[in-house]
Order: sequence, then structure tokens, then C-alpha cells
Amino acid sequence: MDLLFGLDEVDAFVRQPDGSLFSWCERFRCYHHLIYGIVNENQSAVTLKCDEEEFQWKVGESLVRILESKKIVKQIFPLHDEIRRKKLLGNWALNWWDITGQPIDEIYSYFGAKIALYFAFLGMYTRWMLFPAALGLILHLVEFGSMRLLALPIFFISIILWAIMFSQFWRRKNSALIARWQINYTFGGDPAYRLSGVDSSLQIPVELIEDQEMDKRKEKEAFQRIEWFGRLRRFRNDAIVILSIICLQLPFELAYAHCYEVIQSDVIKFGLTVLYLFAIQYFTRLGAKMSMKLINCENYESNEKRADSLVYKIFGLYFMQSYIGIFYHALLHRNFATLRQVLIQRLLISEVLENLLENSLPYIKYSYRKYKVRRNKRREKGSSQGKIQFTSRAEKEYLKPSYSASIGVELEDGLFDDCLELALQFGMIMMFACAFPLAFAFAALNNITEIRTDALKLLAMYKRPFPRAATTIGAWLNIFQFLIVMSICTNCALLVWLYDQEGKWKIEPGLAAILVMEHVLLLLKFCFSRLVPEEPAWVKANRVKKATQAQDICSKQLLRTISGGEKALNYVKKIE
Repeated sequence: MDLLFGLDEVDAFVRQPDGSLFSWCERFRCYHHLIYGIVNENQSAVTLKCDEEEFQWKVGESLVRILESKKIVKQIFPLHDEIRRKKLLGNWALNWWDITGQPIDEIYSYFGAKIALYFAFLGMYTRWMLFPAALGLILHLVEFGSMRLLALPIFFISIILWAIMFSQFWRRKNSALIARWQINYTFGGDPAYRLSGVDSSLQIPVELIEDQEMDKRKEKEAFQRIEWFGRLRRFRNDAIVILSIICLQLPFELAYAHCYEVIQSDVIKFGLTVLYLFAIQYFTRLGAKMSMKLINCENYESNEKRADSLVYKIFGLYFMQSYIGIFYHALLHRNFATLRQVLIQRLLISEVLENLLENSLPYIKYSYRKYKVRRNKRREKGSSQGKIQFTSRAEKEYLKPSYSASIGVELEDGLFDDCLELALQFGMIMMFACAFPLAFAFAALNNITEIRTDALKLLAMYKRPFPRAATTIGAWLNIFQFLIVMSICTNCALLVWLYDQEGKWKIEPGLAAILVMEHVLLLLKFCFSRLVPEEPAWVKANRVKKATQAQDICSKQLLRTISGGEKALNYVKKIE
């Protein structure tokens, strides 16, 4: 039950896991409100002066906003808490002994719910990855010979069941974390709800606000018009993105796949893959900018749904970029040796390249900015020797890059890149599991390293991120579900091609068994979600209990207010 905070009733409010009264997200919003809430409450404009420059502070205008526009205030951002930061460095970023363990509650208290949920998901995903990694390693090392056609289907069934169970048990863990952090299920995902009790991003017709006496029929028509025009606009934008992918990106991907197939030299193939990975980034950035412009033309009920729409559009671009060439080798040429070689190069090059870029670029930017500042200060002092110290820690942290998405959008933070990397990796190892079982071992090693490098990046290389409210990992979970369904279809196709190498396509017992297996796995995928509840029993019981208590309190308060009002009215009547 969410109530307005009052200092006199401080003991009635639930505290955070670390014992503090407010979460980091709540404290940050309080700071933001206090800083930007300084407005000119005088009857007339006030003249301000800074460095011989005069400007007007208008009535009702925020002081910080005008200082930012005049470049007097460069940036407002939260500083790292040095004591807690060093503690997290020791027991999280630099703690390599516990390969998947993380202080999730401390991460939540320091960075907020959205980042904490990402690391909780990454830790659970990596821990569960150890099982298929061990199976893939055994399948790679042990020579099954003629039994390989039987071993691959068993491995495929195992990893599909693993993926289905992982996605469902993550939902349970997600619910448990949200309950432990006392985050409201209904309003936790969108800060607009938490601030005002209503969703400020919902576009209400102006005529409804101006004319309060409008009858119910016209009010209903106005809302329906907004609803359906918004849906049609979103459908149009989705169609534009899909057609752009088919007409612009698909020919480029197929041309690369064909060149890779006809080139004989492995060295040239490797170089072609490296050039392709660099070139495709340019196409993807263009697609991301186009998607961002389309998103700005759409109206959504909340910023959360707006961000999810962007995730789906951008993932469509990356899905085509990452998998269409592999599909080409698998569908048209049915060459397992080439397919395995492509998978190895994609996994190794993409993961190594991404890790190098995401960890080295922030450090290079930070070092270069420090070098420029120190060079300018030396010029001002007229001395080229001696170490130049920063005047404050805020000045030093200001030089660090912000934790933002590489596509450069405001709707998403830096988690966009990290979640995208996980989703593309999951699709790569799952959809072609039968062609390269050892890929799970590579992915497990990469994710173990990813936990520590992402933590080090947040704690040492970037400014402290703005806290973002969240109750789930958002659209990424739906993308994982989509990739599981795709994996069932693609691996069954790979098994069919492996079994029917001559291309006769006769319905023999082996082919029939593969087709039946595909339908059974799809059925299990949807049945297992019904079998395992998304919410643990203790979480559901606590939620129902608290909801009942809140309802009882509200009912008693309402009755007390009504009865008190009636008594006061009767008392007034008696006096009259």
C-alpha cells in the first residue's frame, strides 16, 4: 500500500534491504525534485549576472534549467559513494572465486532495480549454462561414431527442456526479488505512476480536458479514436521497419554469405568476417536512428511500453544481421562443416570484439578527457611539468562517460547493449545447437567473464547511472521465449538434413520421429508454463495478505470519515 510519506509516521513505512528508509531511485527523484524545483516565485523577472553576462530569470522558470541553457551548469549527475563503491569492487567486480555469485541486494541498493534485475538474470543464466556446457563438452570430446545420430537428438531435447525450465524459473526468481525489495507490482515499472499516481505519458484529448460536461458517448469516441489511430500508426511503423530489413539489409547479408561460401582461403574468410562485423554496425546504426524517429511518432500508455517497442524494432535489425548468413549456409548448402566454422568465427570474433570495445572505449575516452583537461590547466599556469590535480571528485567523475546505449537514444540506458548481447548469444547457441554443441561451453566462459567486466565497467569506468524503476527485464524475456520456439524449429530442420543427407525426403521412421519430436517439444514449451507457476507460493500469500490488510485499513478509514462527517453535519443542524 503506497501512501504519502510523513516524517511523523516514519515507523510505519517499510525499510529497504540495507536498512535505509528510501530506495536509491526514490532518493534520486527527491534530489532531482529539490534541485530543479527552485523556481522564480517573484512577481517579475530577476536579472542574474555571471562572468559579466546578464540574463533574465523569468517568473516560474527553473533556475537550474536556465543555468544549463547558458552553459554555467555543465551537467547534474549522481556521484559514486566511495565507501560502498570500494566494497562492491571487492566482493563483486573483483571477486573471481565465486564465479556466479553476486550481492544482488547491495547492487539493488546502490544502482536501483533495473540494473540489479539484469545482473540477477545474468547470474542465473550463467549458472544454469554450466549444465548444457558440460553436455556439449562431453558430446565434443567423446566419439560416438554411428551413435551420433542418436546422441544429437538427445542433446537437443535436453537443451530445449533446459531453456524452457530456465525461462520459467527465472520468472519465479524475478517475483521473489520484487517481493523482497518491496517494489509495487502495478506501478513499479513506470516512474510517472509513482510520482503522481497517474500515467503522465498517456495522451488525453484536449477537448476532454476543456469540456468537462461532454457526454459519455463523445468521450468514448474520443478515446477510441486515440486508441485505434495509435495502433494503426504503430502497425505502419512496424511494417516500415520490416520492409526496410527485407529490401536493404537482406541483400547485403546474402551477398556476404555467398562470398563466404565461394571463397576457399580460410584467412580471407576470417578477414571477410571481421570486415563484415565492422560494416554491419553502420547499417544497424542507421536502422536504429530510423526506428527512433518512428518511435517518436507513436503514442504509448507508458515509457516502459515505448522502450519495449524500440527493443523489438532494434532486435529485428540485429536478428537479420546475426542469423541470416547462418541460415543461408544451413538452408541452401546444408554444409555442416562450413556452418560450424561460421559459428565458431561469429562467436569468437563477436564476443571478443564486443568485450574489447565495451571495456576499452570508456577507458580510452576517460583517459583522453583527463589528458585534455590537464593539458589546458598546464597552459593556463604556463608550466609543462608537475602533476595536475583535480579540484574536486565531482570534476574528475564528470570526465567519465555516461552509461548509455550505443544507439544513442534516450528511452534506454546502457543495459540495452548488454541485454542485446545476451539475447544474440542465446539465439546463436540455441538455434544451431545440433551443429555446434561446444558453443555452450564458449558462452558459459564468456558470461562468467561478463559478470565481472560489466560490474567493473559500472563501478570504475562510467558515471554512476541514473536509477531506473523496473519490475522485470522487459521485452527481452519475450525475445528469449521467441528464440526458444525458433530453436525447436531450426534444430529439428538440422536433424532432418543430417539424417537425410541424400535429399530423398522420404517419410522414414527417423524423419517421422524428428517431426513428432518437434511438435511434442512445442507442446511441452506451452504446457510447462502452465505447470510451473510464475510466482512462488510465499510471494503470492504475502501479496494477498498485504492487499487484504490494505483494503481493511482503507475501508475502516472510509467508514470513519463518513460517520465522522455525518456526526458533524448532525451537530451543525442541532446548533442551528
